[in-house]
Amino acid sequence: MWRWFAKSLKRKLSLLIIFAVVLPLLSTGVVSYRIATNVTEEKAKEAGMNTLRQITDKLDFVIQDVENTSIFLIGQRDIQAYLSTEERDVNSYSQIVGTLWNLSYSKNYMSNISITPNNGNPQLVTTTITQSGLHDLLEKYSSIYKSSVKWWSPLYVNQTADGPKKVISLVRPIRDVTTFKTTGTLSISMDQAELSRYLTEAGWEESGFVLLLDQNDNIISGGDPAWLGKPLGDIYPGLGAFQAQSGIRSFENDGKLHTVLFNSIPRVNWKLVGFIPTHIYQAQNEYVLTVTAAAIGLALVIAIIVVLYFLQWVTKPLIKLTHYLKDLNPEDTIPTYEVKNVDEVGLLVRSYNKLSDRIGRLKEQVQMNEAMKKEADIMALQAQINPHFLYNTLSSIHWIALMNKDKQIAEMVGALSDFLRFSLNKGEEFCTVQQEIAHVQNYIHIQSIRFPDQFEVEFFIDPQMMSTPMLKLLLQPLIENGLIHGIQKKKAKGYIYVHGEQLEDAMKFIVEDTGIGIDDMKLRDIQQQLATANQQLGLLNSANEPVLQAKTSYGIINVHRRLLLHYGLQSGLQIESTPGAGTRITFTIPHLKGE
Repeated sequence: MWRWFAKSLKRKLSLLIIFAVVLPLLSTGVVSYRIATNVTEEKAKEAGMNTLRQITDKLDFVIQDVENTSIFLIGQRDIQAYLSTEERDVNSYSQIVGTLWNLSYSKNYMSNISITPNNGNPQLVTTTITQSGLHDLLEKYSSIYKSSVKWWSPLYVNQTADGPKKVISLVRPIRDVTTFKTTGTLSISMDQAELSRYLTEAGWEESGFVLLLDQNDNIISGGDPAWLGKPLGDIYPGLGAFQAQSGIRSFENDGKLHTVLFNSIPRVNWKLVGFIPTHIYQAQNEYVLTVTAAAIGLALVIAIIVVLYFLQWVTKPLIKLTHYLKDLNPEDTIPTYEVKNVDEVGLLVRSYNKLSDRIGRLKEQVQMNEAMKKEADIMALQAQINPHFLYNTLSSIHWIALMNKDKQIAEMVGALSDFLRFSLNKGEEFCTVQQEIAHVQNYIHIQSIRFPDQFEVEFFIDPQMMSTPMLKLLLQPLIENGLIHGIQKKKAKGYIYVHGEQLEDAMKFIVEDTGIGIDDMKLRDIQQQLATANQQLGLLNSANEPVLQAKTSYGIINVHRRLLLHYGLQSGLQIESTPGAGTRITFTIPHLKGE
């Protein structure tokens, strides 16, 4: 399969562009789907929170109305008089009960209003209650009830003539307005069924429900009737307490994931908790997924058709050119190809036509270069005859000096012979560091005979470098320069120090002398020549032309050029000089052998 693709540029481009189109479209579809699902979920959560806030406002209004009613009744003159006197006035009793009944009858959420006097007078009630659960709660929470100005009871049951009713009551003591002594107890009961109606008529999400919790997180309305009066933690273990005033969290129960929203009623520290099953979002997300998949699929089909048509239009000239060149003989002249397009493909064909002429000229030039190379090889072979004659002559002089017992002449001729033999070196350009040092020592030995007691040379070479290859004849020209132009012009004895340091990926050499140094003007001139050599090498390399090797010379500039040609711009000479103190020349050779 891969070979079938590899044999055709059109197939590879088709596969590449189709992938380039398909992947972004699929990514766009996935991102769009996720954004849509997130938006759907956020909208559902926002709608749920708005619904909870609406229910909260209704319940807060009801609670505030109950509390305002209790304040009104506590300060009502007839009730104060009824509770402060022990005389039993039937008319006063009937009038107060009528007032209480009118208040409770006009408000559906009020199940009962009762006032219990402390002076033994009959209890004032609006509903006939055969058995009330409030008395037990007052005894159970007596410490809380007596220490509070008002107290909201937990959910309890009143047995009435119409049957049992579940209620929540606001209980608060009644005090005499003049003596501030407690004269009775007021309780206003709220019908749990009416509170449940507020929750069910709020338009909550399908399959979801809302629970109303009291200050102890007991369920007082909503949900399954069997849950009423039980702690929420018993129904949903692990849900945890709601510390904040409102919020949203996720909760899993029996393998079903729910989104839980809650909002507090600060007035009584109750909480509304709404549950939205996650499958409600998933049903909406399936519709979004279907629409997204259909749109992406249609876009993919259109994109693939357009891509294939475009590739056929673009690659058609290249396919024709391929068939045109397929059976050409490389030895023959390459013919030109007719150009019709003016786009990049047309420019490519025009470039091909130009290359055919260029290739013909290059073939002629290569043939000429080969002929010149053979001629140069013959001349080099002829030149090797003279060095052998020179070596034999120097050897004869060496033996004659030894026979005449002239040791100094013998050593000088021997050093000169080794010096010349290394310089020629059968035309080799490279040697080891050890050979380069030996060559320099031969040169120093010859110069020390010529100029006795005028200079000394010391070597500080890392032993690990000795077997490393390097371009030959680099150190000797630098030492010769320091000797001739620095030390010989100085009256006192001079010193030359040669340092060789092994770096991680290169070798660093330093040649420094204690001669007269270089004056500023001449130093600037030398550095200008070095910079010019750098520019010339850069121009040659940037033009993609072959870099011609400079003729071997012993001057500083030639050493610099040879370093640039073989090792690159980073390996050139760096010269520092102080007039009257000496000169320091540094260069670096990378471990990889330059060409």
